[in-house]
Amino acid sequence: MRKMKTMDGNTAAAHISYMFTEVASIFPITPSSPMAEHVDEWVAKGRKNIFGQPVKVVEMQSEAGAAGALHGALQAGTFGTTYTASQGLLLMIPNLYKLVGERLPGVVHVAARAIATSSLSIFGDHQDVMAARQTGIAMLCEGSVQEVMDLSAVAHLSAIKAQMPFINFFDGFRISHELQKIEVIESKDLEGFIDQEALERFRRYGLNPDHPVIRGTNQNPDVYFQMCESINKYIDAIPDIVEEYMDKIKHITGREYHCFDYYGALDADRIIIAMGAVAEVIEETIDYLMDKGQKVGLIKVRLYRPFSYERLLAEIPKTVKKIAVLDKTKEPGASGEPLYLDVLKAVSEMEDAPVVVGGRFGLGSKDPNPSHIVAVYENLCKDNPKNRFTIGIDDDVTYTSLEEVKNIDVTPEGITACKFWGLGSDGTVGANKTAIKIIGDHTDMYAQGYFSYDSKKSGGITISHLRFGDKPIKSHYEINSVHYIACHNQSYVFSYNIVEGLRKNGTLVLNTIWNEEELEEKLPGSLKSYIAKNNINFYTINAVKIAQEIGLGGRINMIMQSVFFKLANIIPVEDAIKYLKEAVVTSYGKKGEKVVNMNFAAIDAGINSVKKINVPDSWKDATDNEEKIEKHLTDFYREICEPINKLQGNKLAVSKFVETGAGDTFESGTTRFEKRGIAVNVPEWIPENCIQCNQCSYVCPHATIRPFLLNEDEKAQTPKYFKVINAKGIKDTELKYFTIGVSPLDCVGCGNCAEICPAPGKALIMRPQQTQHNQIEPWNYATDKVKDKANPMKKATVKGSQFERPLLEYSGACAGCGETPYAKLVTQLFGDRMMIANATGCTSIWAAAGAATAYSKNQNGHGPAWANSLFEDNAEYGLGMYLGVKAVRERIASNIEKALESDMSQDVKSVLREWLENKDESEGTRERAEKVKAVLKNEESELAKAIKKDEGFLVKRSQWIFGGDGWAYDIGYGGLDHVLASGEDVNVLVMDTEIYSNTGGQASKSTPTAAVAKFAASGKRIRKKDLGLMAMTYGYVYVAQVCLGADMNQTVKAIAEAESYNGPSLIIAYAPCINHGIISGMGDTPGEQKKAVACGYWQLYRYNPDLVGQKPAFSLDSKAPNYDLFNDFLMREVRYSALAKVYPELAEELFARTKEDAIRRYGMYKKLSEIN
Repeated sequence: MRKMKTMDGNTAAAHISYMFTEVASIFPITPSSPMAEHVDEWVAKGRKNIFGQPVKVVEMQSEAGAAGALHGALQAGTFGTTYTASQGLLLMIPNLYKLVGERLPGVVHVAARAIATSSLSIFGDHQDVMAARQTGIAMLCEGSVQEVMDLSAVAHLSAIKAQMPFINFFDGFRISHELQKIEVIESKDLEGFIDQEALERFRRYGLNPDHPVIRGTNQNPDVYFQMCESINKYIDAIPDIVEEYMDKIKHITGREYHCFDYYGALDADRIIIAMGAVAEVIEETIDYLMDKGQKVGLIKVRLYRPFSYERLLAEIPKTVKKIAVLDKTKEPGASGEPLYLDVLKAVSEMEDAPVVVGGRFGLGSKDPNPSHIVAVYENLCKDNPKNRFTIGIDDDVTYTSLEEVKNIDVTPEGITACKFWGLGSDGTVGANKTAIKIIGDHTDMYAQGYFSYDSKKSGGITISHLRFGDKPIKSHYEINSVHYIACHNQSYVFSYNIVEGLRKNGTLVLNTIWNEEELEEKLPGSLKSYIAKNNINFYTINAVKIAQEIGLGGRINMIMQSVFFKLANIIPVEDAIKYLKEAVVTSYGKKGEKVVNMNFAAIDAGINSVKKINVPDSWKDATDNEEKIEKHLTDFYREICEPINKLQGNKLAVSKFVETGAGDTFESGTTRFEKRGIAVNVPEWIPENCIQCNQCSYVCPHATIRPFLLNEDEKAQTPKYFKVINAKGIKDTELKYFTIGVSPLDCVGCGNCAEICPAPGKALIMRPQQTQHNQIEPWNYATDKVKDKANPMKKATVKGSQFERPLLEYSGACAGCGETPYAKLVTQLFGDRMMIANATGCTSIWAAAGAATAYSKNQNGHGPAWANSLFEDNAEYGLGMYLGVKAVRERIASNIEKALESDMSQDVKSVLREWLENKDESEGTRERAEKVKAVLKNEESELAKAIKKDEGFLVKRSQWIFGGDGWAYDIGYGGLDHVLASGEDVNVLVMDTEIYSNTGGQASKSTPTAAVAKFAASGKRIRKKDLGLMAMTYGYVYVAQVCLGADMNQTVKAIAEAESYNGPSLIIAYAPCINHGIISGMGDTPGEQKKAVACGYWQLYRYNPDLVGQKPAFSLDSKAPNYDLFNDFLMREVRYSALAKVYPELAEELFARTKEDAIRRYGMYKKLSEIN
């Protein structure tokens, strides 16, 4: 019996690819990154490939770079592989043409993903691979994790023999991240399959000065065409070679594959042709329909390119009358989608050809279920079946959609389905992955796990879908009929229908602080009614309290996992607990014995603390209290955002996006309506202790704690429980009163405000969220009714800046995020006139993901205009915005110059002259713009009309370019360098987490020596790139390096100076991140920043070109560090301490080098500060 193991598709592809790879050129992109991460980890552990060597892994600056390195490795006669998806694959297309033309046997593994159009989607479909089909590269598709294991080998072996490159692809997320119990193929099974003659031919083909050749020549019209045609015979040979290796796989596994495979009735009259994960869903549906006497079938496409018409036609039963082709892509403007057109061409050559229709499905991981597949077969029953249809959506605009056939349950006997509602970073997903592996690897049962997420960072919603059974599981769609549901966050009972699909007599577990009496009072009536009417076994546990008592903070995963094993009855609970504790040692051993023991205690507590609730009969008649309609909701929020936030986005019809404009544009500031209430503890303000420093607001990542100044009238109308004291240090006599407002429903509970509070006895204390609900009304009053006022202090100070309304609020960032305080501060200083170009990454996801747009407007309706293009082009995108605005403003200036020569009145000319003379001055720009609008209101001359047409550009805009270090240091560096070199007046803010935070923590060129990161599993070996120093070499770029928690004054001063500098500016901001593994957690991010500067790990400086020749242009703002604290700082973060635990000698060496780098850097800055 071959070894069985539980893994996902990415792991299966990486496992096989490692065997055949000598050089892996990599770059992170969701959802393919784990493939490269696994390869890097195996290298660190010394695993060898089929050729007896560890793989040489090189992380490149972009996917284009990875493809270039792949091309070079292959030209050198070594086997190369890369892993990518979506925009990453598109960046590789130029090199794919080269690989095909030069007949190089590289393999590109693709976790197929959607392409960013009007919006970004990290989820799966086939848009990316279909955009590469024209290159001529062979394309092999898999539809399950087992197929990935089997057919990835076929791709590599066929590439070698055919001497042609392959794309090996499978559905992103649905297969790349789906856990399945599968049979594993090992190197010894495959090494004998390599065509040795082809191997030697390839080695000889490699560039070598011992027998030099010339490749990549430049040719003219006389021969280029012929050269293109010369590869035909090699492409034509691929299907036979693929079939040969599929047969070899059959001999070692017993599983049979062909370029096209048929499943279903041999005398079928209707069939579907499709590829990818949907194929097994169709198989399930076919079994269901055949049991009801229907004659239906499926042809699974495995080798998509080259497309073998003969082999396809051979698989179509002679009885077939109608065919539906399903494409998981969309090609706007085409006569049909790609697979449909290929099938249509093939079938056109048949006698008595069947009717062929095409349909689209599954874009952005909208995976179809059997009800949708039945709709496709029913469509084929019609005399004139709908062509170019869609499934899974309601298209009420162009009427393409097929109506779903309800109440189709194809679940095989013996399947147990479980669903877990979790909060991002509470450990739910990780624990469920452990559960799947425990059951899959320690029993004869099959297991499947799929995990759906919203777009927020940690703190967003996660839903885990787990299935267990005695046979392989084909259900590649979300569970809709459930035996066991666990809700790990009690706030979800108010926001979502958590029991949807829970079967009669099923089990519901709720993690809650409520006791039995409080459940009666607080559970929604609809939930109580469902529990009672369906005889649900209802259990509760206060996992949060247990976790806090043990010392695990908010990590409730092990507690809830042991509850699952106790109640779900999948395997004996004693065995489950034993395996769970073994998994804890494996997962947390690197973090030390204390962490392991805490998790052991959590497991035991879960078993002993879960309580069954006696459900009274009265619950059957329970109803929800009538919901109060919130009058302040916008129509856009009601129609688009609210359904999405309630997980009802699937039901939104296409017309809604047309009518509201949401097809490409979202309203600003929708996060203010969410009121997620996810925090366990929130701050309580103690007025009598407050020194009114405003530091709590300054450091708050989510803008949920703010100071307000009130006049007499506003104080007189304050609601009950509104706390107010006399204002201190405010010169405006009208603004007598001060308050600190806290939003308990928007706060995510990081505690940074309470930690930073310098007041004796503390003016902020963290309390359970429910105890602070009396502050909801005071918060609403302060934010909605208290008017924005002229700032009575200097805006560019720590205290003064916080009296400005933040125009970044309630974002989807992690609790304690180190990035958002910087962006929020910039909006407080310049937000009413900002334009922001935002690179893809954490900074774009927490800003505008799903229905949550965090950049907002002030009471005048002004605020940041924000947009995201791609990852690689953000600097250029921002420059383009700036130049567009500049062009219009120069037109205004030209028209005003003409107006000053005209016969307009002197009063008008005076105002126009003032605007012209101060056109590029930020201070007072809005007031001057309003004056121009006012004086021209009644002017009817042609010049006045021309100026009025452009009046939206009168205000000097503040152009900002936001992004992380993965963008600025790596993929976007070329563009960033060019934009800084342009000399134009743009401002760049780099939020430096020293890793690719958004894709899971891969190393970037900002990652320091010794840091353990994905793609640097045994610690990074080269030092951090000095981006700021490189920018300074131009001599005309303002550059600052800041660290908010270490020096608040320096941060606000640098941002203000950068914006006022008439030229390009670059601010590099140190941002602690959840991926750093800060041992004390994210509850004191500013404190961690302070330690980073104090020990010399991070330096503060400002370089202002305006000061050249007057005084030193470079100001070193951080004090001389205490390097004795350096290693202590490193050991506070798992990204460093993990290296010391696993490779202690290497850690000692690399830590010393990291410290030397820091000393060298500070010394260099010190010398710069002494140059006048």
